[in-house]
Amino acid sequence: MKIVVAITGSSGSIYAKALLDTLTSLSAQTETVGVVLSDNARINWELELGEPDFSPYPFQFYEKNDFFAPFASGSARYDAMIVCPCSMGVLARIATGISNDLITRAADVMLKERRKLILVTRDTPLNLIHINNMKTVTEAGGIICPASPSFYSKPVDITAVVRTVTDRVLDLAGLRPDTYRWGESPTP
Repeated sequence: MKIVVAITGSSGSIYAKALLDTLTSLSAQTETVGVVLSDNARINWELELGEPDFSPYPFQFYEKNDFFAPFASGSARYDAMIVCPCSMGVLARIATGISNDLITRAADVMLKERRKLILVTRDTPLNLIHINNMKTVTEAGGIICPASPSFYSKPVDITAVVRTVTDRVLDLAGLRPDTYRWGESPTP
C-alpha cells in the first residue's frame, strides 16, 4: 500500500508522531510512505514535543511546495492520504479545491481519483463554516475522523489514549495495526 501522511499546524503533534511510529512498525503492510509537513506543523511539533527529529523514520519526506512529489499526480496511484492533525484552514482549502501547496494538491488528487482521504480534525469547538467544510469533503468522498479518543480499551497512559485515534485512522486507511478490538478484554 502506498500512503501519504500530511501533518498540518493544528495542535496535536502527538497524534502525528504516534501515526508515524505505528506506520514504522507496519512496514510489511506498506510499499511506500511519503510525508509532508506544513510550516506551522514544524512549529507546533517543536512547541508540543520538542525539536523535531525525523531521521529515525524510514519514510521519504517532501517539502510543502514540491509539486514533483509522486503523490501530486494521480498516475502515481497512492492508495490513501491521512492528514493528521488537520487544521481548519487546510480543511477549508481542501473543501474549496484550493491546491496551493503539496498537502492540498495531494488531497485534491485523492478526491479526484476516488481514493481514501482521511482528515483527522482536532479543533474544537466547531463553527458552522467548519461543519459545512466537513460536509463538503465528506460528500466529495473524504473521511472526517476527529481526534476523539475512545476509552473502552481502558488506556493506561497518554500514548495509549492517542493510539485509540491513530489506530482507528490506520484501520480506515486499510492497514491492520495491532490494536484493541471491540469485544476483546482490555490489556492491563
